Amino acid sequence: MKPFWDCKEEEIACINLQRLLDHLMCPQSSHGSFHRVNLEGRNVGASMVMRRGASDESPDKERCSINIYINNNVQGVNNSALLGSQVKMGDPGVYLTFRGVKFNEDSRETNRRNKESNEKGLGANLGFCWNLMRRRPTTTILPEQMDKGVPKNQHTRLCFLASLSAFFWVFLLYFHFVVLGSSNVDESVQLSTIPVATQSRITRVIASPPKVTNLAKSPYPELNKETSHAQSSKEKETPDLEMKKETHDRELDNYPFMRALRTVENKSDPCGGRYIYVHDLPPRFNEDMLKECKSLSLWTNMCTFTSNAGLGPPLENVEGVFSNTGWYATNQFAVDVIFSNRMKQYDCLTTDSSIAAAIFVPFYAGFDIARYLWGYNISVRDAASLDLVDWLMKRPEWKIMGGKDHFLVAGRITWDFRRLSDLESDWGNKLLFLPAAKNMSMLVVESSPWNANDFGIPYPTYFHPAKDDDVFTWQDRMRKLERKWLFSFAGAPRPGNTKSIRGQIIDQCRTSKVGKLLECDFGESKCHSPSSIMQMFQSSLFCLQPQGDSYTRRSAFDSMLAGCIPVFFHPGSAYTQYTWHLPKNFSSYSVFIPEDDIRKRNVSIEERLGQIPPEQVKSMREEVISLIPRLIYADPRSKLETLKDAFDVAVQAVIGKVTKLRKDIIEGQTDENFVEENSWKYDLLEEGQREVGPHEWDPFFSKPKDQKGDSGGSSAEAAKNSWKNEQRHQS
Repeated sequence: MKPFWDCKEEEIACINLQRLLDHLMCPQSSHGSFHRVNLEGRNVGASMVMRRGASDESPDKERCSINIYINNNVQGVNNSALLGSQVKMGDPGVYLTFRGVKFNEDSRETNRRNKESNEKGLGANLGFCWNLMRRRPTTTILPEQMDKGVPKNQHTRLCFLASLSAFFWVFLLYFHFVVLGSSNVDESVQLSTIPVATQSRITRVIASPPKVTNLAKSPYPELNKETSHAQSSKEKETPDLEMKKETHDRELDNYPFMRALRTVENKSDPCGGRYIYVHDLPPRFNEDMLKECKSLSLWTNMCTFTSNAGLGPPLENVEGVFSNTGWYATNQFAVDVIFSNRMKQYDCLTTDSSIAAAIFVPFYAGFDIARYLWGYNISVRDAASLDLVDWLMKRPEWKIMGGKDHFLVAGRITWDFRRLSDLESDWGNKLLFLPAAKNMSMLVVESSPWNANDFGIPYPTYFHPAKDDDVFTWQDRMRKLERKWLFSFAGAPRPGNTKSIRGQIIDQCRTSKVGKLLECDFGESKCHSPSSIMQMFQSSLFCLQPQGDSYTRRSAFDSMLAGCIPVFFHPGSAYTQYTWHLPKNFSSYSVFIPEDDIRKRNVSIEERLGQIPPEQVKSMREEVISLIPRLIYADPRSKLETLKDAFDVAVQAVIGKVTKLRKDIIEGQTDENFVEENSWKYDLLEEGQREVGPHEWDPFFSKPKDQKGDSGGSSAEAAKNSWKNEQRHQS
């Protein structure tokens, strides 16, 4: 086999294509089916090698070969030479290899005539050449691919780069119409590539591709061309996309909380995205307070109410009002210890803070302030809060997000922790105004509508089931009860508060034949008897829940536990408070009568409630009963199987809040338009909403501009009244 040119590296070589084709299309050849046609190589141009196979009788001297180096696009080779084939395109930096090509014997004479008829027209003009650039030396031609009988080309080395493309396409057209036009391709051509980095040298590499994708045959050349080009472009972009993804992943790894976020990707881990890390606080922040339980209240022996993991003493079911088990005389301010003990039973606790979705701080904030509210200076009231913050800020877990993934529980109203000044006469401590504490989430039984770092959770009721069946049995019982009263109210008037509507509500209850009143005042009162309260609620369709000493009252949860539909007169009593636990569609489970309708318009509660259709009443009552599991705290010493109690709902909400914050940090999203004074509005937004505007409840939450997070100067007074009310109950 002799070569068709005689050029050394870095020289200009030319080919007399007339002589080459004359040899390639010799009459002894057979042109028919093609075998083993592959696309291989690196992203450095392309090389097409066409090797004419010989029969067993043909000696090696019948072979010839042609190497074509392409520095542009190889699509022409694919579209022309591989019509109707199965093609997998990649980077243009590949070469097309025809090894062991065999031709059918019956087409030999046809090919010879085709060659002779076209030889004269093309032979004189098919001399073309190309520049072998110095930075890209030619690949050495293998000796066995050269035809020894062909003399060396002694043509001049003067070539024109501009003629390369034109002559190349002429050759391809000739090859397509003359050679392939008279041949029958009986095997599909498979093209495969492997992605490689761009190199400065032309090298021939044959490698096994990791994957072969076949495109369906198409009789339309243009369709084949577009499909091949699209596939090629897609694979060309793949390395860039992979590189960008790797860079993006490295950037994500810079966030210290990424390991925690990625736990949710492990579908085999039921705790993925739900892990909670609990700080091991010194006992002065929790357990030591329980040892000194007598000091937790001036009027109440809290030692009784901290027993049974914070549930208090068991209630006897003498009158058949309760269930036989799961009922306790629980103090309304005992959430601190109940929640902490429930956390000990949480199924996804971890000692590895790096995978934690949130971090719990078991500080008994409510018990702490309770022991110092009366008769102590501000230094004493603030001491434990300042000590806690100092301890937390030294921890490595704090540094991850500056405390924004931390949360704690205080079983009191928020106003006990929002002292506005350092005057000794001002109320409470300033825990929620400490800069570090503003980053944490604090769960309280009543939150501030104008601040973003506290969240409302239900008051504890008397019911603390140990298993799911206890809840189901209670729900079925509440559905079957006969309720003889249209509405009822349990409470005392507030003669010192000119804004209170309690007096008018009590008057309407007294004069109505379908209303029931349980008056609460100094001395002995049935209001202090859990069985009396629950019995009245169980016999009523609607339970009136006006504001207490502050926005909220425990009675709302006791009434819903009894399957009684609550009637609210201020949105701050439930709708803007317990957005984690209650549906945003408040009309599905409650009735709202604005305070001014009672205060100024003297609207009849009996008439308003009597206008509600019986079917709607039934639907609302069913909704209330279905909410019971979310509003109660299960026994911390056991665990519900399938139901989610108030604790579970709160923890999941905290995790969702922290997870959203982390994702916003990664995506660079900031709430630049966030106005903390409108916090209550943000709590009412649907998923995906970020902006707030005017709201129908704006008049309920207006406050003087000189009050910083205070309810128009009434928060401290409300907190004081709450304590006075507790004193009254113990008198």
